Order: sequence, then C-alpha cells, then structure tokens
Amino acid sequence: MTRTALIPVGFAATQLALDIDPSPPIRVRPRLRLVTSDQPELDGFATRFAQAVVEVIAGDRGIHQLMRWTTTRVYADLQRRSHLLQRTLPPDRRQRRLRAQVRSVHLSRPTEDVAEISIHVRHGQRSRAIAARIELIENRWRCTDLEFG
Repeated sequence: MTRTALIPVGFAATQLALDIDPSPPIRVRPRLRLVTSDQPELDGFATRFAQAVVEVIAGDRGIHQLMRWTTTRVYADLQRRSHLLQRTLPPDRRQRRLRAQVRSVHLSRPTEDVAEISIHVRHGQRSRAIAARIELIENRWRCTDLEFG
C-alpha cells in the first residue's frame, strides 16, 4: 500500500511536500567560526570593563576613567547617562542606596579582533542586562557599542 492511498487526494500533495526526512543532506553550511578564548587578558579586560561601566552608570566612578576604553560616541552616551543620574538623585541619597553588582560576564568572539560582552547586573531584586561590543583598535580593546536592557 502506498502512502498516498491512505491520504485523501486533496491532502496528499501537501502532506508529501511537508514530509520531513529525518536526516536531510546539508546543502549550505553556515560560515561560523569559533575563536577560542585563549587570551586571559581579554577575559580580564571584559570583567574590568563591565564593573567600570556599572560603577559609572551608578555614579560611583568618574566617567573620565572610561575614556581610554571607549569610542567617542560610547563615551558621550555614558557621560549623558551619568549626568542624568546626578541630576535626578541628591548626593545624600546616592551614598545610601543599594549598589548594583555584576553577577556574570560572558564573552563571545565572532572574529579575532571583535568581542561581544554580555553582562548580568543585579540591583536588589531586579536584574538588568548590558551588551557591549569591543574591537581591537590601534592595538587596544575599545568599546564601540553599548546597549542597556
């Protein structure tokens, strides 16, 4: 008995078109390349950078300390955020508040001169995510994009 004999005629063509072979041949392989993290200095930089960004946003560290590690655009955005924080909270409340803590830092290397950092930040009962893209520019790692979630 064939397969189409058991399926109504109007449904047979659709069913056979959707029939999934358990081991289909791979026609096009994606061009993914895994770059192993064999650079402990990059891991250390990612961790230090994550902590510094959290402290700048919280107002616990001066923005000027990130100038060397960021591009002009990222630095300007961090400066704007830091300035807005200073305008919203009086100094006495900034000192007594609960500090944000970096819970984890994950590093991904799409290429040898680009790395992406995902940062999990815990602030009391709330969690936030920060994503950063760092690139090797003039023989040093610099943040070229920074997103807050």
